[in-house]
Amino acid sequence: MHDATDRRVTIPVGDAELEGCLVVPPDPAGLVILVSGGESGSDARIGRVADRLRRAGFVTLSSALLAGPDVEAYATRFDVGLLTERVVAVTEWIRKRDDVGDSEVGYFATGTAAAAAIESALRFDVTALVVLGGRVDRAAESLPDVRSPTLFIVGGADGPVLELNRRAFERLDCEKSLEVVPGAGHRFEGSDELERVAELAAEWFRRHLRE
Repeated sequence: MHDATDRRVTIPVGDAELEGCLVVPPDPAGLVILVSGGESGSDARIGRVADRLRRAGFVTLSSALLAGPDVEAYATRFDVGLLTERVVAVTEWIRKRDDVGDSEVGYFATGTAAAAAIESALRFDVTALVVLGGRVDRAAESLPDVRSPTLFIVGGADGPVLELNRRAFERLDCEKSLEVVPGAGHRFEGSDELERVAELAAEWFRRHLRE
C-alpha cells in the first residue's frame, strides 16, 4: 500500500479562513471530517483519532472551527449558528475536490462543535456521526430529525456531560449507540483512553461508511 498524501490546507469560510490537515490514502474507504470548537486539548484528541482513521483507509480532514480572534472570544464557542455554517463550508469545500470524489461522508466532532456537526448532518447526506464529549444539548431540538447512525462517546468521570449525552441520546430516533469510557474525564488525557476513543470511532465508521 502506497503512503497517504498529507497536506496542510486553507479553507475559506465566509470572511474567515480555517487551517486544516487533509490526508488522502489510496483507494479510500470513505471521508471523515473531524472538527473541534477550539477547546483545550482538542488538537491532540482529533489528531489521535484522525491517525487511527487514516490507518483504517479513510480520507480525513481535520480542522478547528475557531481560529485567531474567534478563540479569544469565549462566546463564539457556543455560537451554534456560526459553528454550523463553518461545518457546512468545510463540507462543501472538501466535496469539490477531485482527489476525494464521491466518497461517503462521516463527521467526528468534539465539545462545542458537536451541536454544529449535528445541525450540518441534517443538510447533507452524512453517512455516520461520532461525537466525543459533546455539548449535544445545544442541538436538542434537531436531535429527533437526525437520520445518520450516531455514536456518542463520553468519559465516565465527566458527570455533567455524561448526563447531557444520556438525555440527548433518548431523543435520537436513528441507529445509535452510547459508549462510556470508564475513568475518563472531559479531556480524555490518558493514552489508553484516547486509544479506546479512536478504536470506537474507527469501528463505527468502518461499519457504516463501507455498507
